[in-house]
Amino acid sequence: MRPFPRLHDLLVARVVIGTVLLTWAVLTGLDLVLAMVDELRSVGQGGYDFLKALNYVAHTAPRRAYMMFPTAAVIGSLMGLGQLAASSELTALRALGISRRRLSLSVALPLLLLTGLMMVNAETVAPWAQRSADMMKSAARSNDMIVAQYSGLWAREGDIFLNAQSGRERSEGGEHWLELDDVRLFEFNEDGRLASVARARIAEHRADSGWLLRDVTRTWFEERAVSQTESAEEHWESNLDSATLAANASNIWRPRYMTASELRQGIEYRKRNQLDASEFEEHYWGHWFYPLNVLALCLAAIPFAFGSLRSGGLGRRLFVGVVFALGFWLLQTQVVKLAAVYGFDYRLAYLIPPLAMLSVSWFLFRRRSG
Repeated sequence: MRPFPRLHDLLVARVVIGTVLLTWAVLTGLDLVLAMVDELRSVGQGGYDFLKALNYVAHTAPRRAYMMFPTAAVIGSLMGLGQLAASSELTALRALGISRRRLSLSVALPLLLLTGLMMVNAETVAPWAQRSADMMKSAARSNDMIVAQYSGLWAREGDIFLNAQSGRERSEGGEHWLELDDVRLFEFNEDGRLASVARARIAEHRADSGWLLRDVTRTWFEERAVSQTESAEEHWESNLDSATLAANASNIWRPRYMTASELRQGIEYRKRNQLDASEFEEHYWGHWFYPLNVLALCLAAIPFAFGSLRSGGLGRRLFVGVVFALGFWLLQTQVVKLAAVYGFDYRLAYLIPPLAMLSVSWFLFRRRSG
């Protein structure tokens, strides 16, 4: 194969990248508009006003761009190649002896470059911006609740401040409860002096029994002495709104918004403590199979540019792209759900859909060549 890139490679890459970026901007912009409409429902809660809602949606843009890129890649690729096919430029390139494989490579390599940028975005800007947005929103909606990026969740009830490093909502046998890890309770006197600090390994809130603290170490600060007590369990009488606390906890520690390294740490922690790590594993392997998904989608759709899209208009190209993206998403969603239900390896679940798409691509290439 001749060195890459050559003039025809740059021509194809320029057209495809242009249509992909345009499609990407339209899809991401539409998603942001819909998100803004949804956020308007929360405007007026506490100090959460229109400008804060606008700021929140703007901060979620990197994450939304990451999510929209696979769909934009396949639709944009089909529209770009369809444009080349309609103007007979693909036919001219084929007449010069350029193979379909080389043309596919001309499409795949620039898309892989954009995919690499999205992978970097998913590990840096997107999670940071999403957490910043969630922190701002939580602080604005509740005067007694705040989220800090490095110190976790903070909540206040009267003279007691609660800090939790991580948390989740759990269910078993039809019962649902909130569970917080590495909890600290700071209690102050009426004069503002620190009275005690309690550290609990786990804090559970159940509807019928309130707050239960496990493995508690409490330090008491008296006028001229400091004492410490330990207990296996303590009940905490509190009217703290566990529903709001759970909502904020789920916003901070949502696996779908974590980096791969954070997901890996979450998996190891849950396995060490014999907890369910399936949700973390699902999103962890989703990160690593993201480039393969983009490549498989685009390669499976490319053969249409050599046939049915040549005489088709913009509507036809858009329809084929949407069908491919939607079909792939539905297939992958169902296979991943089956993996969660039947407990087989998520790597296999994420490998099946792109392999199916690549098989379609190989079959169509052979058929077009025949």
